[in-house]
Amino acid sequence: MNEVRIAMLGSGFVAEFYMQGLANVGGQRVAVNYSRGLKRAGEFARRWSIPESTTDLGALIARDDIDLYIVALPNEEHLPVSLALSRARRNQVCTKPLARNRKEARAMLEAARRSGALHGYAETEVFSPCVVKAREMIERGGIGRVLWVRSRESHSGPHSPHFWDVAKTGGGAMNDLACHCVEAARYFFGKQDRIVEVMAWGANLVHRDKTKGEDNALLVLKFSSGGIGHCELSWTTKGGLDLRNEIHGSEGSIFTDVTRGTPIQAFTAKAAGYIVEKADLDFGWTRPLPEEAFAYGYQAEMRHFVECVRTGTTPRETFEDGYIVNCILDAGYQSMRGHRWVKVKY
Repeated sequence: MNEVRIAMLGSGFVAEFYMQGLANVGGQRVAVNYSRGLKRAGEFARRWSIPESTTDLGALIARDDIDLYIVALPNEEHLPVSLALSRARRNQVCTKPLARNRKEARAMLEAARRSGALHGYAETEVFSPCVVKAREMIERGGIGRVLWVRSRESHSGPHSPHFWDVAKTGGGAMNDLACHCVEAARYFFGKQDRIVEVMAWGANLVHRDKTKGEDNALLVLKFSSGGIGHCELSWTTKGGLDLRNEIHGSEGSIFTDVTRGTPIQAFTAKAAGYIVEKADLDFGWTRPLPEEAFAYGYQAEMRHFVECVRTGTTPRETFEDGYIVNCILDAGYQSMRGHRWVKVKY
């Protein structure tokens, strides 16, 4: 296969990041994009120089000249779109979370398996260069046995109105952000070390007029080895995206900080333009983040999935990983309601 032809399904926030990531990936071309609205589809296509756009999803899935479909749609669309792709035996990559709950994720996983086509779970955190480097250090024995992982993912709230509707998304801040932290913990501990039990707290502390879901949450993961994962999630943190990991082992520790430890510090009396994802201000003291698509892992994951399609190999993040994350999140919400430890059902 000389060129991987891609259909981008979606024209919102994550689709923009996927396009930024793909811009630095050779041997691929986004041939067409889909959006539910014709105007938005056309604007997205013009912005990214995509030769064709459509609102007819059925016709797009029926085409035989597309090698990979990237699902960058709102959560409630993941299940029906993925099932349609599986029925047509199409290669697909889906953004996080895979589904709104364990049941939907299981249906997507089983259908994708039956299709025999490639299925990838687009979890950026485990493709982030600093996270990959941390995992390499762990594999070389640099910090001994991993004992404790602390991850924080927080910002001041969702960018799109539909995120606030828990019926459409499947949950609040924990559902939106813990996907990254859970998969980071699995990556650092090693996927063979299963998460067996969880405990969670969540509350709506600020955004009571916007959502019925939690805008702050804590999620504790107990691994089969006895290790602990500690996830901090918030939709009320000012100052832009806060994305950090700590990995503590028997022989040392590793710290990653993508957004609060950037290589640039600036003070501007006037607005300086885009600073970083979810930034609340663009003047005063700021820490701009260059090449966000690289830093967050979008470029690396897109390159990986394109190469998997080209070579016919299984991605290192598949729908099985997405399903496992949904199982853990479901247990977390059960714990949040019952105020107790809950065993994860796979």
